[in-house]
Amino acid sequence: MIARRHFNFRHRRPVTLNFSAPTGGWLHRWLSAGRFLLVLLFVAPAYSSDVAALQLQSAAQVDGEGIFLQQIVKSATALPVLKLCPSPAFGKTLDLTPAQVNDLLAKVAPELATTNWTGPGVVHVSRTNRQYDDAAMLALLSDTFQQQYVKDKGELEISFAEPWSAVTLPDEPLTVRVLEVPTSGVTASFITRFEICTAHETIGTFQASLHAHVWRDVWVAHTAAQRGSLVAVADLGHERRDVINLHGVLADFDPSDTTLEFAESVSAGFPVLARDLKPKSVIHRGQTAEARLDDGILSIKLKVVALEDGAPGQLIKLRNPASSRFLSGRVVDDQTVLISL
Repeated sequence: MIARRHFNFRHRRPVTLNFSAPTGGWLHRWLSAGRFLLVLLFVAPAYSSDVAALQLQSAAQVDGEGIFLQQIVKSATALPVLKLCPSPAFGKTLDLTPAQVNDLLAKVAPELATTNWTGPGVVHVSRTNRQYDDAAMLALLSDTFQQQYVKDKGELEISFAEPWSAVTLPDEPLTVRVLEVPTSGVTASFITRFEICTAHETIGTFQASLHAHVWRDVWVAHTAAQRGSLVAVADLGHERRDVINLHGVLADFDPSDTTLEFAESVSAGFPVLARDLKPKSVIHRGQTAEARLDDGILSIKLKVVALEDGAPGQLIKLRNPASSRFLSGRVVDDQTVLISL
């Protein structure tokens, strides 16, 4: 007989319990049964609660990257990031039953497959979307035409020449693929055809008639600037102008630069182009200068007549008045040109 003392909580006094010593393997069987009961009481409920926590959503919206487990299933615990299958095409829906979700899980995470689902019998999956009104669509088109056509020529501003009806597009990063545009590129008025695309699909083809401006800060002659006059003394100012119809490269210079002069006359109110300016001439047409020919230790000097204006470093045409021969020489300074054989 084995005596054990236990505390009786109701009567608050020790109670002696007597057990007969087990014979054979009875004690082993009794302990095994106890362990099994403990599993049922503590482990099984925890497992059941985990499974019960997997609840199918009634509806879910996804982007073009695919359908992920955490988008269609509710769980009390964090779920791993698992892509189950591709997203439905934009404008389409996909219905998934618990059995179908299990089949998908069996391929990517077999340990999560279960038949103990809660929630509705099907989840309706669709794509996220948003309305693109005229402002949103213009922003999308402007970015594309700025990067691909206007580039660094100025800041593009576009508007619809005709009313634009809002369209529903995926609520995810979109790109524009230009299909048709005038051969001259972006002009003051033009028609374009384009596709709207996500990273994985083409959503549709659209056409729009647009008005465009390209704004840029440019140098403008406030009063007429004459050919040969110095830039440093000209009446110039910086103004923001629409340069979309301007042909030629705009001049970029320091207005106080005393080494620049006008190669062409510029009318009042007109922007200054790069071709309108040139380095200040130090030798002028009809001027007599000294030409120098250097050949090793040999140096020859002679008088020549300049046949055109020239700035330091420029090659100009010359004439030898003694022989009437025509030469060319590079301007050194306001009195000297260097010629070569």
